[in-house]
Amino acid sequence: MESHVKSKIVLLLSAWLLVAANGCTKDKKNSQEKATLTFWHSFVASTVPALDALIAKFEQEHPNIKIKAQYVPTGDALIQKLITAIQSKNTPDISWIHADFLEDLVKADAIYPMSEFINGDNGLPQEDLNDIYPSLIQAASWRGTLYSLPMEATNLALIYNRELFRQAGLDPHHPPQTWDELYTFAKKMTIDKNGDGRFDQVGFLVPVFPASGPLGSWMVWQWYPFLWQAGGEIINLEQTEVLFNREPGVQALTFWSKIFHEFKLSSFTIDYDVAFASQTLAMALDGPWNLPRYKDLLKNLDWGIAWLPAGPKKRATIAGGEYLTIFKQSQYPNEAWTFLKWILRPEVQAFWAMESGYLPVRHAALQVPEFQAYLETNQPFKAYVEQMEISQSPTPIDHHGLRITRLIAEAIEKTTIGKMAAKTALDDAAKKCNELLASVQENK
Repeated sequence: MESHVKSKIVLLLSAWLLVAANGCTKDKKNSQEKATLTFWHSFVASTVPALDALIAKFEQEHPNIKIKAQYVPTGDALIQKLITAIQSKNTPDISWIHADFLEDLVKADAIYPMSEFINGDNGLPQEDLNDIYPSLIQAASWRGTLYSLPMEATNLALIYNRELFRQAGLDPHHPPQTWDELYTFAKKMTIDKNGDGRFDQVGFLVPVFPASGPLGSWMVWQWYPFLWQAGGEIINLEQTEVLFNREPGVQALTFWSKIFHEFKLSSFTIDYDVAFASQTLAMALDGPWNLPRYKDLLKNLDWGIAWLPAGPKKRATIAGGEYLTIFKQSQYPNEAWTFLKWILRPEVQAFWAMESGYLPVRHAALQVPEFQAYLETNQPFKAYVEQMEISQSPTPIDHHGLRITRLIAEAIEKTTIGKMAAKTALDDAAKKCNELLASVQENK
C-alpha cells in the first residue's frame, strides 16, 4: 500500500513538473515573441520613404519590436478616426498628433501622461528633456502635463525665386526683411502679362482656404506668425479670454486682406508649390517638409529660403511639428515608450532630419558631426534650423481648442474672401470664443 501511494505521488509530481516546465517554456516563448505596434500618422507622401527608413533603423536595433505604420489622410481625418477608435476600443498603440488633439484625447482618458514612462525604470533623464526646444514641450503638454513627445520640429520660412527678383530689378540676395518690404517686393513681381485683367505672375501668396475644410486649421497656423510679429497673442494665460481680436490681430489680418485683394488671389491657384515651380509665384510661406521633393521639382530654378520678415513689433515664426502619444488600450505600452525614447536620441534626430527634411527637436542633434556637415551643404535647410531660435508655439488652449481654431479660420475667410473688415470679423469670432471659455468657468 505504501509503495502504491509513493508511486502515485511520484506520478503526480512528474505531471506537475511537466506542466510547470511547459508553462515556463511558454512564458519564455512569449517573452521572445515580437511585439507589433500599430502607428497611425498623416505624413505627406514625400515623407513616407524617410519614415520607412526610420522604422527600418529602429527595427534593426530592436528585433523584438515591429512598427506597423498606417497612413490616415490629413490631420483632421486622423483625429476623427482616433475618436472613433477610442469608442470602439480599437486604438493604435502610438499615434502622430497635432497639439490641438490633446484636449479630446486627455478628456477621453485615452493616452498616458509621459511621466508614466519618464519616471519609470527605462526613464528619460531631465537633461534630455531640458535639451528639447521649450516651445515644443509647451505644445506637447495640456494644462501643464506632458502627454506627448515631439517627433520632429517644423517652422515657416519664406521661399523666394531669385530670378524673378532680378527681373523686377530687386537684389536677389536681399529677401524682404519687413512687412513693408514684403508688400513692396511682392507688388513689383505681381504682373498681368497679357492685359486680360488677371495676374499671370503673383509676388506673394497668402494661404487662404475654406474654414470648414481640412485645411482650415493649416491656414490659421500660418497666420499666427503675423499675429505675433505685430505683438499679439491668441489667448490670455488664465484661459478666460481670447486676445487675437486686439489691435495686433487686426493689423495682421488687415495685412493679409490687403495682399489677397490687391493681388486678386481669389482667382489664383492655392497650389503654391506648383505655381512656384512654374515661376508664376515669386514668394510664399513654406516649411522644411517640402525640401526633399524640391531637389527634383525646383532643380532648374534659382531659389532660396529666408527668415520670415519682421512685423511692426518683432521677428517671429511658428514652431510646430508632430507629437507622439501612447494609448492606454495598447498591449505593449513599454515597447511603445522604447520607440518614443529612441526617436529622441541626438543621432536619431539627426538621421531623421536628414532623411525627412524636418527639423531636430533638440539642440544636441546639432552637434552630431554628420548633421553639421549636412547643414553646410544644404543652405535652405540650414535657414530653417537657424530660425528655430526665433520660433514660438501657440499658447495651448486648454478647452475647445479645435472649435476656437475653427472660429479664427472663419474670421480669416470672412475678411479675405468675404471682404468683411478685419476688426468686425475678429470681434465676432472672439465673442463666440469667449462664450465657450465662459461656459468652462461656469461648469467648474
